[in-house]
Amino acid sequence: MDHKLSIRKMIKEDIEQVYQIELLSFSAPWSKESLLYELEQNLFAKYIVVESEGKIIGYCGLWVIMEDAQITNIAVHPDYRGLNIGESLLKFAVQLSKEMKAKRITLEVRVSNHVAQSLYKKVGFVTGGIRKRYYTDNQEDALIMWVNLE
Repeated sequence: MDHKLSIRKMIKEDIEQVYQIELLSFSAPWSKESLLYELEQNLFAKYIVVESEGKIIGYCGLWVIMEDAQITNIAVHPDYRGLNIGESLLKFAVQLSKEMKAKRITLEVRVSNHVAQSLYKKVGFVTGGIRKRYYTDNQEDALIMWVNLE
């Protein structure tokens, strides 16, 4: 990819593009209202976007509560997958969590999503358990993955 990428804090004007990535990425996408709430009302939430030539091509949501961080969602537009953008976003989220004094970071991932699991393992996450029937759209189990930040 020849385009210059930048990662920055998400702003309200990004919601529409982020929502479009949600629709293209998840079988049970978050609503625009949920994304806006996270951005403007949830004091624990931090959202970042990756941008190329003025276009949002990926994003990541993060909650940091005391010493614990939680990746709420992470997605890259299908046209830009396989270019290490997800890895850059995830590493940025890990660094942001460290800066906010989190000692560990967790996430849930579908047991069938081996591509995402590989990415998380590459960044240092390990499997810590299973949440049975976690996903509401099809009752699929989720792996709980985490990494210590200290």
